[in-house]
Amino acid sequence: MLAALVAGVACLAALPGTSSFAAAQTPPDAAATPAKVSLAPLVATRTTVAPTIDGVLDDAAWTAAPVQAGEDWRSYNPLYGDQIQQHTTVWIAYDATSIYVAFKCDDPDPSGIKTSVTRRDNIWPDDWVGLSLDALGTGQTSYHLMVNPNGIQLDMVNTISGNEDTSPDWVWDSAARPTPTGYAVEIRLPLQMLRFKGGEEVRMGVLFWRRVSRTGVSVAWPALQPGRWVFDTHAPLIFKDLQGVAVREVIPSVTYTHREERPNSERWLRDNGGEVGVSGKWGLSTTITLEATLNPDFSQVESDAVQVEVNQRYPVFFSEKRPFFMEGAAAFNLAGNAQGDASMLYAVHTRKIVDPILGAKLTGSAGRVTFASLTAVDQGPGRVEDLTDRLSGREKIWQIARAQVSLKPGSYAGAIGTFTELAGRHNAVGGVDLNLRLSQSQRFTGFVLASSTTHDAGSREGLGTQLTYGYSSQRVNAQGQFEHYDRGFVMDTAFLNRVGFTSGWGYVDYSFYPDKTKYPWIRRISPFTFLQAGHDRIAGGDEIISVTGVRLSFTRQGFVRVDRIFGQEPWQHQEYDNGRTRLQASGQLFRWLRPQARVNWGAATYYDALDPFQGRSLDTSAGALIQPNGRFSEDVEFQRIAFDRATTGERVYTVSLVNTRTTYQFTRALAARAIIQYDGQRERVLTDFLGSYEPRPGTVVFVGYGSLYERRLWQDDRWLEHQGEYLTTRRGFFFKASYLYRF
Repeated sequence: MLAALVAGVACLAALPGTSSFAAAQTPPDAAATPAKVSLAPLVATRTTVAPTIDGVLDDAAWTAAPVQAGEDWRSYNPLYGDQIQQHTTVWIAYDATSIYVAFKCDDPDPSGIKTSVTRRDNIWPDDWVGLSLDALGTGQTSYHLMVNPNGIQLDMVNTISGNEDTSPDWVWDSAARPTPTGYAVEIRLPLQMLRFKGGEEVRMGVLFWRRVSRTGVSVAWPALQPGRWVFDTHAPLIFKDLQGVAVREVIPSVTYTHREERPNSERWLRDNGGEVGVSGKWGLSTTITLEATLNPDFSQVESDAVQVEVNQRYPVFFSEKRPFFMEGAAAFNLAGNAQGDASMLYAVHTRKIVDPILGAKLTGSAGRVTFASLTAVDQGPGRVEDLTDRLSGREKIWQIARAQVSLKPGSYAGAIGTFTELAGRHNAVGGVDLNLRLSQSQRFTGFVLASSTTHDAGSREGLGTQLTYGYSSQRVNAQGQFEHYDRGFVMDTAFLNRVGFTSGWGYVDYSFYPDKTKYPWIRRISPFTFLQAGHDRIAGGDEIISVTGVRLSFTRQGFVRVDRIFGQEPWQHQEYDNGRTRLQASGQLFRWLRPQARVNWGAATYYDALDPFQGRSLDTSAGALIQPNGRFSEDVEFQRIAFDRATTGERVYTVSLVNTRTTYQFTRALAARAIIQYDGQRERVLTDFLGSYEPRPGTVVFVGYGSLYERRLWQDDRWLEHQGEYLTTRRGFFFKASYLYRF
């Protein structure tokens, strides 16, 4: 499968049709990436008549001169600096309630435009157009808003301390229409959605971007350059006499659930329950917002994808899916979180809050300072069967505070404090972080944390730190990182792989760009190398990892990577070989088909606390996104891991996983979805069916049914696992409705 995909990516990329795509995205006279220049401010037009958001650019607001007439849009993905034949014109208008944006997206081949009617935030494979808006103008936070040719929205928040985060779902309007020369998009951004300080002259930052799916090229104006992101690139955008509107909203909700569990072959235990909850936002000013929720429905509408949980050295990560915690989560990221192979993925991972009864957040800004706080009361730890357990009926208290001071666009200094308490055990962490742009090509990030944990048996303290340096240019990318965590470091709020180690690593790649006239189907060749060395004081040994490989980027979003790992890792005071070979590939082979595959094979460690040993593993996966039309999609992935003892070749375990997700989008608001998951090692099948109606964020109706099938046999008054037939052991139905009311 993988070999066929690799060959397919290369061969289909070289088809004549693809060559024409490559020519369209990289004209022979395309100039190199332009140098950074000072941009004249863009001035938005005040309108007295609000445009109708219908995708037709016939409103009076669009008769003024455009703020961007299509000049000098440059690519930033997969390459920097190329120009394309697709032309984009942008208008911006505003009144006392909203900001309006219109895009006229011309295309020399309108029939090649890819679009779909899909759920929100799922338009990445399509053509799309949009903007990055720094409403405060501080170079620290930006709204990223995109719309596909069917008017489907994608919205993200981007902070300088974290990556783009799709969890926020703001209330804004969009519409799109096909035109004889391409498509047109209209957007309305309510001022209530945006956080900014009003005045006689409001200065924001803006960047426009567009993606052409069939070529896999994304372009932007102003041009994004290597080592520079939106915060270093935004053009100034001026609004005359614009006042902010504080957000005030309430979302009441009602939930009903019916659950059944099978304790034996003859009987079902049933549990019914209904809940009424309320959440709300209250703008204390146009830049400071208080959010609270009481008796919330924090159930997950969507199941987690099954993952390999056998023989894992580090904890398995499951992402947050609950809206209250998802929105604004990026504000708690530390500089360098989730960078490279860092051990701390998130300083605040709210998935650890299991069953909260209430929560409150305060977020905002004052001058150059941005801040956020989170308080939650979690009932989850107290839900234990043994009523004599010291945790029975106890609640865990979470308190988190975060602040950042803008030093300049793209740079800040920050501080964080976290506190948790459960049954007399206290964990407190405090620290500082720094994100500093040293030059156009260089950046430094780092944090230092100190923890203190006290309980009945005593106390423990520890330090944790991470320092990262990065360099990026058109041809060279380099990065180095140092990490240290004491044995006694504990941070209850964090997702942290391990403590008690010191490690450092370095990475460098160099990109070659083949002649586009001779090799129009291959865009970039990037050999790379990675070296890591460290000492693990708990595992008892030295860790050495060396990786050498190459990445190839093709047209049609084709991608191939192959590398070889050499090295060793410590476990239980012994050192084990972890050398292996990895190969992965993906590509948009056809307009309706995007396959991907991966294979890893070589040495591996069996992480048993009492009897670890050297092994060999073969890890393969293959999947595809299938979209035969604009409303139906099928996402399927298969993974298989086979682990053998190295000395004898004896098979230790085999794990097979299948994840499928089938979606049909009847309209922008109405959809049906089915998830089926198979875990071969546990011999389980999970089904999850959902009907959803979401006319806008906060106003939703969900109806769902799920069931769990397990291979079991009831014998001698007990269940025998992995015997007999597959039986339904759990099933349930739920209904949820909520309504967003703004005033």
